[in-house]
Amino acid sequence: MGLRKPIAKSTLAGANDRPDWRIWADVAAILIRHSRKLYVNDDIGLDVENTAYALDSTTIDLCLSLFPWADFRSTKAAVKMHTLLDLCGQISSFIHVSDGKMTDAKALHLIGIEAGAINAATSFFSRLYALHQAAAFFVTRAKTNMNYHRISSCSVDKTSGLYSDQSIILDGFYARQDYSEHLRRINFCDPETKKKLIFLTNNFTLPALTISKLYKQRWHVELFFKWIKKNLHIRHLFRNSENAVKTQIWTAVCVYMLAAIIKKELSLKVSLYAFYTNFVRPLI
Repeated sequence: MGLRKPIAKSTLAGANDRPDWRIWADVAAILIRHSRKLYVNDDIGLDVENTAYALDSTTIDLCLSLFPWADFRSTKAAVKMHTLLDLCGQISSFIHVSDGKMTDAKALHLIGIEAGAINAATSFFSRLYALHQAAAFFVTRAKTNMNYHRISSCSVDKTSGLYSDQSIILDGFYARQDYSEHLRRINFCDPETKKKLIFLTNNFTLPALTISKLYKQRWHVELFFKWIKKNLHIRHLFRNSENAVKTQIWTAVCVYMLAAIIKKELSLKVSLYAFYTNFVRPLI
């Protein structure tokens, strides 16, 4: 960038505190739209035609005396970064920065529902039913104390790690009020970790093993958070105000999206050059 010496921390602190953080949120939204167009044809490694998303959040712990506006607990403050990740290219399609008290279930209400898409999200039955009514699909983990009864079962290949594939209906009083339709319950044991997992979905068409692998793709959100925290150092904040903290988070998101765009455009240029060298040039 032509800078002759490192920028002072106080300079960065002032720069983060003055302009409204929504400017950087809008810039990030433009970069996100551009990035998703570049990665729209990427393969996620599963035979799924639907757009697949994963929702998760990460917590950035803060000192309560320095960040009193970031409500979390009685003894400490925090901000949360809620992210809906498009598994095709691992590009965030939605990001919301809140205080530490907001749960993923509440963040779901801020996200527009895309018909036909598959969402790997948390088990909040009223929101899951809203996805179902909007012709969208979901995959979520079942709670261990969930009350239900089985309607029917399908045969499974137990050598693949599948234990059962059932159609069920909820029996819990409040759960039944929130979600009254049939659900698909898949019991799966991960061959690598030997951990038993139970999934719920409203998709009765995809193979049970594909549903299990779809939920596993949710870990890409954790990799996104790890990259942001490790490489862009958003744990080291330059100023304590809400505007400065959100500015630093959103500029970090902008950098991530720019890196994704540059990476894809360079690979496209290499692919075009290889195509020209191997196929077009010999014909000339």
